[in-house]
Amino acid sequence: MEYASDFLVIGSGLAGLSYALKVAPYGSVNVITKRGIMETSTRQAQGGIAAVLSPQDSFDLHIKDTLAAGDGLCHQDVVELVVRQGPERIRELVNLGAHFDLACNSEVEFDLTREGGHSCRRIIHAHDMTGQEVESILVARVLEQPNISVFENHIAVDLITRHKLVRRGTVVANAEESCVGAYVLNGPTGEVHTFIASIILLATGGAGKVYLYTSNPDIATGDGLAIAYRAGAEIGNMEFIQFHPTCLYHPAAKNFLISEAVRGEGGILVNKHGTPFMAKYHPLKDLACRDVVARAIDTELKKTGDDCVFLDISHKSKDFVKARFPGIYQQCLEYGIDITKEPIPVVPAAHYTCGGVATDDIGRTNITNLYAVGEVAMTGLHGANRLASNSLLEALVFAHVAASHSQKMLPSITKPKFSEAPPWDPSGATDSDENVVVSQNWDEIRRFMWNYVGIVRTDKRLMRARKRIDMIQQEINEYYWNFLITSDLVELRNIATVADLIITCALQRKESRGLHFNLDYPEKDNLNWLHDTIIAAG
Repeated sequence: MEYASDFLVIGSGLAGLSYALKVAPYGSVNVITKRGIMETSTRQAQGGIAAVLSPQDSFDLHIKDTLAAGDGLCHQDVVELVVRQGPERIRELVNLGAHFDLACNSEVEFDLTREGGHSCRRIIHAHDMTGQEVESILVARVLEQPNISVFENHIAVDLITRHKLVRRGTVVANAEESCVGAYVLNGPTGEVHTFIASIILLATGGAGKVYLYTSNPDIATGDGLAIAYRAGAEIGNMEFIQFHPTCLYHPAAKNFLISEAVRGEGGILVNKHGTPFMAKYHPLKDLACRDVVARAIDTELKKTGDDCVFLDISHKSKDFVKARFPGIYQQCLEYGIDITKEPIPVVPAAHYTCGGVATDDIGRTNITNLYAVGEVAMTGLHGANRLASNSLLEALVFAHVAASHSQKMLPSITKPKFSEAPPWDPSGATDSDENVVVSQNWDEIRRFMWNYVGIVRTDKRLMRARKRIDMIQQEINEYYWNFLITSDLVELRNIATVADLIITCALQRKESRGLHFNLDYPEKDNLNWLHDTIIAAG
């Protein structure tokens, strides 16, 4: 089947839905999402959104904190853009109907919390379920819009560009490098449909599932990153993978995050004997940035051989803990842990992709008519390490600036034709009876990425990972073109591509900076490496 629209949005989190709402008055919008519309990383965000909303705070302080976390690689113009637009974008969410916690005895002032790396309280939140509040409001507003059509359980397979039309591996040359749509797999039917549009937005989120342990939902397989790279988009800073220090350690818990706000409200990291340890690693102790805390926990676990450390907030009043962290309290209680009485067992896990599809300051990629917003993008805001709760802020601001620019550009764009995007051609591919190939390679990638390309790296480990991913990608490629595709196969192909990108960037950077820590190069090298790592498909 064929679908045409003015705007094609791939992804249904905060970035994608915010953009869709803003461009809907100017044209038709198709939104594709590979699971249900609510199944996004946004919905799972606990902490909140960083913005200057207090007279005790300032743009300059927020900018300074962001630059400090980014460890020299933030683009200052982008940091200033995002920080200064923050309050206005928050007001837009409130006007849409989002409810954030208010300060005690106030009907107008927000209750602001503090997280690691922030010099003051500036995190607006809805208890510890901010993402769910925001996502619910955006979904409700999107479903009210007659100009927006939502296609659930549809996963993008590849982008379609005029520069190169890829059909079963054959590249057809053309003069103009611009995106005209995407081939999209309808999961329930197994059919591949053609979606064309004048403007395409990637808002597919991150890639945490490339690692064995992650806080991310199962959807986070780096799909937007992979399809953009295969289409010729520039990719940047993929060596900077943020590992959240505190995911719940419990055999029945799959990927439950213990928000950074727990430490912001006084939670203390301790070992199994109840002894605090963060003072050994940083003057800010438990409020140090995430990369510092994650490496500290990793070091403690390697020294002791323990399976986990503990995050203790039981010294706070029971009423405060239950009111401030109702979601975390209830979830932990289901696992037999009463956080008002005992510490929470935690371990680090892959959490946020600071790199991504390289964009300019309005979300444009190097491919004409292709934008990228949210975690899939590398805008220059985060640099070598994301400051806590800046991610939802970035999605809000860049959805706004990308929508403003693309709606102005729409009248000047020649509408693509279906003839420019031939129907998907399986050309003799058959159903596979060897799905074990998919599951085996999936598990192997995630395991060696954790062991070799994790919190602490060495060149030897990275080269081992390089050998493994080269062999696996060759096997996946042969399998991919011989059998009818499934959602599992598409995701496997994508996490293999993302793993390759992370390894490639990590091997290039011969220093330690921010989230990239290589024991062979333990110091920063500002002379040679004070710049982004940019790669593109050859």
